[in-house]
Amino acid sequence: MAGRIEDYALIGDMQTAALVSRDGAVDWLCLPRFDSPAVFAGLLGTDEHGFWRIGPAEAVATALPHPATAPAAEPAGPQAARLRLADTGDLRVPPPTAAAPAVPADRRRYRGDSLILEQEWDSQGGTVRVIDFMPPRPLAGKDAVPQVIRIVEGVVGTVRMRSALRMRFSYGRVVPWVHRVEQPDGGHRTVAVAGPDSVWLDGEADTYGRNLTTYADFTVRAGERIAFALTWQASHLEQPTPPDAEGLLEATADFWHEWVGQCTYQGPYREAVVRSLITLKGLTYAPTGGIVAAPTTSLPEDIGGERNWDYRYTWLRDAAITLSSLLRTGYRDEAKAWREWLLRAVAGDPENLQIMYGIAGERELTESSLDWLPGYEGSQPVRVGNGAAGQLQLDVYGEVVEALHLAHMTGLVRNDHAHHLQLRLIEYLEDHWTEPDEGIWEVRGPRRHFVHSKVMAWVAVDRTIKLLEQTPEDAPAGGQLERWRELRDTIHRDVCERGYDPGRNTFTQYYGGRELDASLLLIPQVGFLPPDDKRVIGTIEAIQRELSTEDGFVLRYPTHDQSGNNVDGLSGHEGAFLACSFWLADDLAMIGRVQEARELFDKLLSLRNDLGLLAEEWDPRLKRQVGNFPQAFSHVPLIDTALRLTACGGAYLSAQPDGPAADRAGEQATV
Repeated sequence: MAGRIEDYALIGDMQTAALVSRDGAVDWLCLPRFDSPAVFAGLLGTDEHGFWRIGPAEAVATALPHPATAPAAEPAGPQAARLRLADTGDLRVPPPTAAAPAVPADRRRYRGDSLILEQEWDSQGGTVRVIDFMPPRPLAGKDAVPQVIRIVEGVVGTVRMRSALRMRFSYGRVVPWVHRVEQPDGGHRTVAVAGPDSVWLDGEADTYGRNLTTYADFTVRAGERIAFALTWQASHLEQPTPPDAEGLLEATADFWHEWVGQCTYQGPYREAVVRSLITLKGLTYAPTGGIVAAPTTSLPEDIGGERNWDYRYTWLRDAAITLSSLLRTGYRDEAKAWREWLLRAVAGDPENLQIMYGIAGERELTESSLDWLPGYEGSQPVRVGNGAAGQLQLDVYGEVVEALHLAHMTGLVRNDHAHHLQLRLIEYLEDHWTEPDEGIWEVRGPRRHFVHSKVMAWVAVDRTIKLLEQTPEDAPAGGQLERWRELRDTIHRDVCERGYDPGRNTFTQYYGGRELDASLLLIPQVGFLPPDDKRVIGTIEAIQRELSTEDGFVLRYPTHDQSGNNVDGLSGHEGAFLACSFWLADDLAMIGRVQEARELFDKLLSLRNDLGLLAEEWDPRLKRQVGNFPQAFSHVPLIDTALRLTACGGAYLSAQPDGPAADRAGEQATV
């Protein structure tokens, strides 16, 4: 059974990523790209759908000892629920309770500022560490192939270990042909082949097969290191070169050290900001510059429900705001790469701008369901592809133009094609801004005149006017600039007249409606109205009253009307949307309630898992993260809010609450 969403760690190579649970299991891995079919899909099913677990040769307890016979001093923490594997004299006997041992690690961390994961177990015989990472493929050039490398290191004493590898191609549906390939040096490699794919296992311990699973049982002593590697290769090609695990570990550590060294942010939230930046880098598809929203599909927004979507694609909105955060923290190369990706994806047809594309700019993202997967904790359907790709979301034009404008303002080298694209986008908006759309949240209900969409249309026109005023030689002939000034005023007036409820002193989700929407929090942030405008303050306070959970986090919008009917075309509920909660903290700071903003930000930081990662949402009922993980659209506003609060008080150091976040802050302070 998959762990809680926040129990997972991310490792990746800037072309795909894996999720590793506390028990040492890789439960999710798509090869060779983020959007490829998964080889390990246990995250959305069971162990039968693929996993790779390395950990101590111990079994999870099925029952605790009777109190009368229990030792006087039972160990606390993960050890309290363990039973030691009986000494049968044959380490090849799989545990009686599982296909492989599933013992949660006692400690885990990333090695410094990197995506190198280290997990440690304290067992009866000693302490062992497992180091997991994926070498960044940019290190190996254009012919690089994806690799997962796992190094088992003895720390103290002697520990018996087990590796259990069950590969299931095509999202857990296809059992591959697994066999050994003899090598010239007399050794052998294990390969799994299914159709166009092959995965090669290299290891420094003998393997054997049982129950369609590849096992390795071995002992590690203090100071010893035993490496395993999994390498994908197209099945029609020659076998890949066995990796140098130790050399790649050193090169990977150097890569991340050098990359993080470019960060220009040095404020009190540096630990949280850097971890978020590393996560965003890990979600970047290096060959094209595209940025996926998340490396997973169908992790539910509502546990057990149908709000399950495939986020392994590039949303223009998410990528545009990611570019903004990267630029403001010193990462110009990534911003330039995304701009080039945008130009290729949109091509010569900006009138047919999609809200999302494949990571290489693909347009066809047909949505389907994988009926053989039971879903994360029974959440069905499991979807691949995304039907929202064909929606009309007018706000996207604003986000894209805002990103291009920021690139220009921060001195990114001019690109004439980007300038031309920006003008074409405004020409399209000039004719279509009055149309209803599906809005920022991709509702699967009727199109409406969403206020946020109109505001972002205003942003697109406003930023283009400002660009042309700075570079009048680029202004189109024929009086377009003056016409666009009039258009900017018209959109602004239309929103203020039709999207504002004067009786309640708040903007509304859509024209003529009464519902609120957390995207309204962006009105002062994009400069549509100043923060001290009474309508802005009224909207912020209305959202606090009507869209906040008991713990102060923010829902995107009400999913049910007053009669209890779903309003977005989907059943069930969803959790607090973390990006919206960061937006509220921003707004509170902008209207002068800085201490309240800091307190909310600290609460949001405390929701991160012990590795600093965030999913899309927080379920206030279950007190756990929900939605796809880790989520770029949560980590980007974290960075933005940190920058804003740092600007509000340079020497202020957030008083972190007790717990993992506090531990991380303390560790950072001692580095």
